[in-house]
Amino acid sequence: MAISEESLNILDILACPRCKGDIYLNKTEDGLICDQCKLLYEIRDGIPVMLIEEAKNIK
Repeated sequence: MAISEESLNILDILACPRCKGDIYLNKTEDGLICDQCKLLYEIRDGIPVMLIEEAKNIK
């Protein structure tokens, strides 16, 4: 499920829980990416899951 337009403003205040760096919405709008940590935080039912242990490694 994609993130809603109203929720896009939350990206201004969210940060990667591991490095505290910037994150951004991926192209398919089903996850948030931290380039520094190479992690994808999934968006489930419109809610970002910002748990390090739940994040997926990306290359």
